[in-house]
Amino acid sequence: MLRRCWSLALVGIFTFALAPVWGQANYNKDEVKALSKRIDEHLARVWKKANVTPAPKADDYVFFRRLHLDLAGRIPEFLQVFDFVDPTNDSPDKRWEAVDRLLDNPEHARHFANVWRNIMIANQPNPQFQFLIPQFEMWVREKVEKNVSIDKMVNQLLTSQQGNPNQGINFPGGGGQLQGSPQLFFVSNENKAENLAGATSRVFLGVKIECAQCHAHPFAKWSKDQFWEFAAFYSQNQQQPRPKGAPAQPMPGFQPGREILIPGTDKVVKAKFLNGAEPKWDILNNSRKTLADWVSSAENPYFAKAMADHIWSYLMGVSLLEPIMEPSDDAPITHPELLNDMAKALIENGFDAKFLIRAIVHTDAYQRSSGGTKLADKEDYNLFVRMPIRALSPEQIYDSFWMATSNGEKQQELPFNQQQFINPGQMQSPRAQFLLKFTNQDRRHEPQTSILQALFMMNGNVMSDRTKLANNQLLKDLANQPTGHEKRISSLYRIVLSREPRSSELDRLTRYLNEASERDRNATQAGEANRHEHLGQALSDVYWALLNSSEFLLNH
Repeated sequence: MLRRCWSLALVGIFTFALAPVWGQANYNKDEVKALSKRIDEHLARVWKKANVTPAPKADDYVFFRRLHLDLAGRIPEFLQVFDFVDPTNDSPDKRWEAVDRLLDNPEHARHFANVWRNIMIANQPNPQFQFLIPQFEMWVREKVEKNVSIDKMVNQLLTSQQGNPNQGINFPGGGGQLQGSPQLFFVSNENKAENLAGATSRVFLGVKIECAQCHAHPFAKWSKDQFWEFAAFYSQNQQQPRPKGAPAQPMPGFQPGREILIPGTDKVVKAKFLNGAEPKWDILNNSRKTLADWVSSAENPYFAKAMADHIWSYLMGVSLLEPIMEPSDDAPITHPELLNDMAKALIENGFDAKFLIRAIVHTDAYQRSSGGTKLADKEDYNLFVRMPIRALSPEQIYDSFWMATSNGEKQQELPFNQQQFINPGQMQSPRAQFLLKFTNQDRRHEPQTSILQALFMMNGNVMSDRTKLANNQLLKDLANQPTGHEKRISSLYRIVLSREPRSSELDRLTRYLNEASERDRNATQAGEANRHEHLGQALSDVYWALLNSSEFLLNH
């Protein structure tokens, strides 16, 4: 352990630092450029008013790594990195081409199935229902692969049939084909009207109304009646109500899905939308369809903003709606015009998520460095003068770890029910075991690592096995090749951190490897058989330290 800590100190724990085309990109490049320009103009006006200077543009190494983590969920292959940064590759469109390749790659759909799941299922489901996670992600993945618009995806989720959550799961010994299903949204909210109402307003409307469930919120405008009026759309999930102290029988004339009894009272309220409008009931549509059509409508004043903010906050690390979700006098919305503009563009482009993703990643704001001096008087995350340093999701960490230690071996695409947390009756995959140790973070610009996570990364079996010289062909090749230590170190940096080492890092680690080589020479002269034992161990130390560095575990 002391050797590991020492080698980690050698590297420096907080250093900073083209996939194949699967389909033809189909979008209006001029419209994307126009929105990207307007986004930067919105931010520039705020910077001018605040009298701040933005950070410079990130170099190609940082941009390429950031883009792969955000769009494919992993670090890039090291050979692709150096094709991209090659000085002879001076095409002005190379960043556009990289974005197009990633958005058209199946890895994008696989990764964004996880992204949307984390957005839509904010609370960790009960362990007995965790096997529904792969079903949910399969359902979302199918939508992303077909580029189904966000409004249609949300509408289909809210109107999905509620059946047996075990239906379609592929248990050991046969007995069912795994099918995509959005049922986790309902199950994780316990199918309770009040929970579903809170989740629907928070996730799909960007409005946090749960605090009004029991009492008037001191800052928010939502009343207790408004909360339960919205919850009434889900009252069909509840048992028929009865006033407090009344006999155990349904209320006469009660209409499930159109009204609800406020718990602990004798008051029944009728279903209303959050804007106060009463629904126009259609005999052909149930209450959830009526609600879904209003929630996902382009006319809804909340929906487009909430969806635009989800994409923005995922890519930029900070939500524009955060002051609304947690309202207070000292947290005004800093960029209302920016949010309105993105929402309008999203509507005009048919709620195409990829359109907005392209527009954001091609802004100067997204492509800025995460370095630079912070503002002296306050935190500057909400000003977006630099790219916030963001925590990686558990899936991003594992898939990047695999890419950095696979020696070119492709990670096997396991069936969805074997990829995630619960694989009933079977041994969990290494990926599933890894994910159990990690949790997603709500505020990714304030990354935190638990003791359990740190110990797993430093001393876990997966890390130990894949960084041992005996198990890693890369380390064997580096130890045995007749090359200088500088090239060995550069190779490790390219593979793990997607960049070249800085001169200070190269000097420090070269000395470390020189000392190991000297011990090997002394051992050889003494007649010991393994002439690269100490060099191999030193390479393993550097490899392990880079994989445990903050630079590897963060998106910056």
